[in-house]
Amino acid sequence: MLSVLTEDKLRTLKLYGMLKALQEQRESREVKELSFDERIGLLIDRESNERENRRLAARLRHARLRHDACLENIDYAHQRGLDKTLVKTLSTGQWVSDHLNILITGPCGVGKSFLACALSHKACLLGYSAIYTRAPRLLNDLAVARGDGRYNQMMRSLAKANVLVIDDWGLAVLNDVERTDLLEIMEERYNRQCTIVTSQLPVKNWHEVIGNATLADAILDRLVHNAYTVELKGENMRKVTSKKPETSKDR
Repeated sequence: MLSVLTEDKLRTLKLYGMLKALQEQRESREVKELSFDERIGLLIDRESNERENRRLAARLRHARLRHDACLENIDYAHQRGLDKTLVKTLSTGQWVSDHLNILITGPCGVGKSFLACALSHKACLLGYSAIYTRAPRLLNDLAVARGDGRYNQMMRSLAKANVLVIDDWGLAVLNDVERTDLLEIMEERYNRQCTIVTSQLPVKNWHEVIGNATLADAILDRLVHNAYTVELKGENMRKVTSKKPETSKDR
């Protein structure tokens, strides 16, 4: 009876990790040899781990990363100019606490989005929040939000994220409203949060895509000067991995 009441109280208090650990302890002969303090310590550790796992799952759901990517799965076999030493440095997450940006450029299919998502995943593991979006989608969503009254709310959400990924940047020249929106985002995040941008265009060409010299200077000043730059190159990895095995007919 006492055990049932204890379990009910743990459920009421939402201590589900401790509840699972307690139930497991009752079925384990080895645990019964531990002292009271040791058993309590195991219960508390389990609850702490369960809560952190739930928080991590929530951060990853909120991030909505395009790829299920992690730094451990990065492919270094393909010659694309990816510096292992730099990736190791970024894996510590110091760039997030220092509010530095990361600019990833290179041709289509060299793994820019995967790398951006892997870095964001690592940030989530370290306890930071992240948001992934593609540049065309971001600008379109801001335009829609301006019309239905959600604009300020959306801008606050973008400003709050510890890591903001803007994928596929530079596909089209910005219009006046888009330039202003981008400047507001960069201004709110400058020296406060981190931004990862991926683009097929070299950074030196971003000025032209923004389309207004004055605003381009202001945007890039807040984005480029405190950033790591990763310049990828090489063959489209999608084509490489999708090549059919050679058959006798092909020969």
